[in-house]
Amino acid sequence: MTPVELSRTVLHAVRRAVDEGELAVAVLPERVVVAPPGPGGCGDYATNVALQLARPAGQPAPALAELLRTRLLRTDGISDVVVTGPGFLNISLDGDADGRLVRDILRAGLRYGHSDTLAGQTVELHAAHDARAVVLMDTVARVLRSQGARPRLTCAGPPEDAWVRILGVPSDIPSDIPAGIGTGIGTGAPLRPVPAPADPTPLGRDAARWALLLPAPHDRPHIGDSRSEQHLAQRETNPLFRVRYAHARTRALLRNAADLGFTPEPGPLTPEGDGPLTLEPGPLTSDGDGPVTVDGEAQGLIQLLADHPRVLAATAAHRAPDRLARHLVAVADALAPLLPSVLPLGDEKPSAAHRARLALAEAAGTVLAGGLSLLGIDAPEHL
Repeated sequence: MTPVELSRTVLHAVRRAVDEGELAVAVLPERVVVAPPGPGGCGDYATNVALQLARPAGQPAPALAELLRTRLLRTDGISDVVVTGPGFLNISLDGDADGRLVRDILRAGLRYGHSDTLAGQTVELHAAHDARAVVLMDTVARVLRSQGARPRLTCAGPPEDAWVRILGVPSDIPSDIPAGIGTGIGTGAPLRPVPAPADPTPLGRDAARWALLLPAPHDRPHIGDSRSEQHLAQRETNPLFRVRYAHARTRALLRNAADLGFTPEPGPLTPEGDGPLTLEPGPLTSDGDGPVTVDGEAQGLIQLLADHPRVLAATAAHRAPDRLARHLVAVADALAPLLPSVLPLGDEKPSAAHRARLALAEAAGTVLAGGLSLLGIDAPEHL
């Protein structure tokens, strides 16, 4: 169960309580925020929905939390719910939650995180006649479509031929300004990021789009300065290289596993009855000061994978592709320490744990490929 699914589950419990007369609230929240528990909390996720509803419902928050706790305990995928503090609900997912997440990602493929949240909505996007603004608009439109919206694009002038050929922006963007487009920061506000200080096209499509999209729209991209060449560098200091390399590694692992006669299958990452598998520190681990464990590193990665739908929704809502780009970097960096443990070593035979690690790596690679595709960037099979 992903955080988005858990949020919907909690909201459904609230609505059922209202429908059945256990809770009297005139206006229900549109969404419920779930997050890792804070100090004093427990379980996998926590929510303050009972505190939110206590005043409008005219009930003490702890009593309201107990009401929702009873309902949530009857939900598949939830193993325990504990009320702490003034009325926080702390939710534990059942033991196979991680496996279900990996299965959900592999089943959805590149569409993992896509939704119909904005279905039926037409969103007007207008960009200045500037390479960065048009690339930003094109990317925002891709993410909006992933959430079910119908973006309508216009530009202050026809896109330059090089922007179409090299940067991959649509060639048919109308150059008129539709009625209703204003100059504020709302849904219809023109997209006016800080322009690139130099022509981005010499970097090529993938590096140029990344250089334009990774900085927040109000930040200046590093193009044409001393750091411009880092976008093309095949080394770990280049975040685009880390993302694409991590994806390519997952594809290579799948090919190598097939040669060894085994396939991915979600499940426990360490053999049953064994202690945690330790990875020796090195360039692919996240901590060079000591060993790390597969299970410990995997939890950070799994949290990031579970968060991907929320990141896509936030990227669409805020018209901010930099959020998605930074998320992909975090996924790639969390995946790196696990890669050396995926395949059996020496005379070791492939085990259920190897199949589970391979499935997790494939799921991470799928999220990376899907995210890069929404940014308009290629996810190579080989690198």
